[in-house]
Amino acid sequence: MTRPPPDISASRPGGEVMAGWVSVLLLLGSWQALALWLNSRFLPTPLTVAEQIVWLTREGHLLPDFAITLLRAALGFVIAMLLGTAAGIVLGQSRLADRLFLNWVVVGMNLPAIVIAILCYIWLGLNDTALILAVVLNKTPIVITNIRQGVLSFDPAYEEFAKSYRLSRKQAFRLIHLPQLTPYLLTTARTGLSLVWKMVLVFEVLGADSGAGFRVSLFFQFFDLKGILAYTIVFVAIVMALEHLAISPLERRLLAWRADRA
Repeated sequence: MTRPPPDISASRPGGEVMAGWVSVLLLLGSWQALALWLNSRFLPTPLTVAEQIVWLTREGHLLPDFAITLLRAALGFVIAMLLGTAAGIVLGQSRLADRLFLNWVVVGMNLPAIVIAILCYIWLGLNDTALILAVVLNKTPIVITNIRQGVLSFDPAYEEFAKSYRLSRKQAFRLIHLPQLTPYLLTTARTGLSLVWKMVLVFEVLGADSGAGFRVSLFFQFFDLKGILAYTIVFVAIVMALEHLAISPLERRLLAWRADRA
């Protein structure tokens, strides 16, 4: 049976970039057409939203708001990843720890995020410490679960290899465990970034006095759809920039050995 020729255009980076831009243009065109058809103040056109973004930037609101939100998200993300990775490795390697604390992780994953945020605000006050702690408490169980699963999926043959060559724990972790754990770390980081973003914005709406979520809550009070959509577009742009400029290149670089082996 003859195999069909590969789609050369789809495999080229330039083709992927072009397809991405076409997708964006289709979305903007559909938005423009729907806004003109409805002719409602509750759905402004893309051009109107773009003008609002420029105005908010000139007024000095947009950049400081997102800088504050980004800092909160980064702190919560890093702390949750560090704690969750360490705990996930322990639970994956120790049956006793797994039996003792796995139920705690399950409970943490199923507690409503809004409830944890409210409790943190009540206990610690409406401040950044409470917000970041709420993010960490919500995100860490998910990290633990993913990393624990990664540890449990380690290939026993590599463990025998480490014992045969008498590798130290540090060498075994760097040469054997970490490469096997890298796909799980990258998947957790990708999903974690989007989740942390959403949490921070919701928690800012709930009780913060600064940040992008706080500004969106002000727009909501005045039914300012232009402002809400302006911040939404900037939020999406930042997320896409992180994905295509940071996470995807890092993933290709770290997982290049898998492609070479295949």
